[in-house]
Amino acid sequence: MIYGIVGLGIMGGSVAKAIRSNIISGENPTDSNGKIFALDKNKDSLSEALKSGTIDRAFTSSESKQMLSEVDVLFVCLYPKATLDFFKQNKNNYKNGAIITDISGVKHELAINIEEIKPANANLILGHPMAGGEKEGFGASKGEYFLNHNYILITPKNGYEDETAVKKLRQIITKMGFSRITEVDADTHDNKIGFTSQLCHVVASAMVESAGDPEITSFGGGSFEDLTRIAMINAPLWTELFLANREKLVAHIENFEAQLNNLKKMIETNDANSLQSLLEDVRKKRIAMQK
Repeated sequence: MIYGIVGLGIMGGSVAKAIRSNIISGENPTDSNGKIFALDKNKDSLSEALKSGTIDRAFTSSESKQMLSEVDVLFVCLYPKATLDFFKQNKNNYKNGAIITDISGVKHELAINIEEIKPANANLILGHPMAGGEKEGFGASKGEYFLNHNYILITPKNGYEDETAVKKLRQIITKMGFSRITEVDADTHDNKIGFTSQLCHVVASAMVESAGDPEITSFGGGSFEDLTRIAMINAPLWTELFLANREKLVAHIENFEAQLNNLKKMIETNDANSLQSLLEDVRKKRIAMQK
C-alpha cells in the first residue's frame, strides 16, 4: 500500500513517522511492503524526510497529479483554507478507490462544500487527530505525539458512502497509536473543538499577554508553565482557526468570561463559603471528566 502525505510540517511529518514506525516497520509491522510518498513546497523538508528514511519518495507541487494517481491512502495536512483549495483543485486526480482524509481543525467550510470537493472515484473521509506539538516544521514532528490520543472522524449528513473504506481508515488510525476514535457531524466537532482546543489557546495567549514581566517564570512552580505551553503558538495557523470558527469560539469565550467574573466577585467580596463550594464542585467535575 502507498500512503501519501500532503504538507510535511509538524503534523504531516508526525503522520508519516507514525505510519513508518507503527505500520510499515517496528516490532509488529502490518504492511512491511508499504511506501510513503510526500508532497510539499518546502524542498528542505522533503530532503530531510528522505534522508531520515521517513518517506520513500518526494514530490513537489508541480508533481501533485503524479503522486495522487499512485496513492492508496492520502492525508492532507494543510491549513484549513489550503485544505479546501487542495480538495477543489484535485478532486479528479486521485487513484480509483483511494481513501482521502485531512487533519484540519475546523470543518464547517469543508462540510458545506462537500459536494464540490468530493471525488467521484475515491473516498473522502474528513478527520482531525487531537494531538501535536507547539513547535513548527518537519523537524519538530514525532510519531509519538499520537500515542493514546483521540481522533475525530466527521460523519456526513447522509452517512458514509463506503463503510469498508471507513473501517480501513479506522484500522490505520488505531495502528498509528490513537486510542479512541469519535465520530460526529461537522457542527458538533467545531463546537466542541472550540472549547477543548481553541478556547484553551485563547486563555493561554491572554495569560502571557497579561503577565507584563518577561522574568515571571523565575517565580513559576509549574502551573504557569503548564497553562501557557500552548501559547508558543503558530500565529498564521491559529489566526485562521480562530476566525474560521469565530461564532462558536466567541460563545465559549463569553461563557468563560462569565465564570471568571463569578470567581472574581467571590474573591472581591471575601465570600469564602461560596468560593470553597465552587472550588469543591470544580474538583468533582474535573475528576469525573478524567474518568
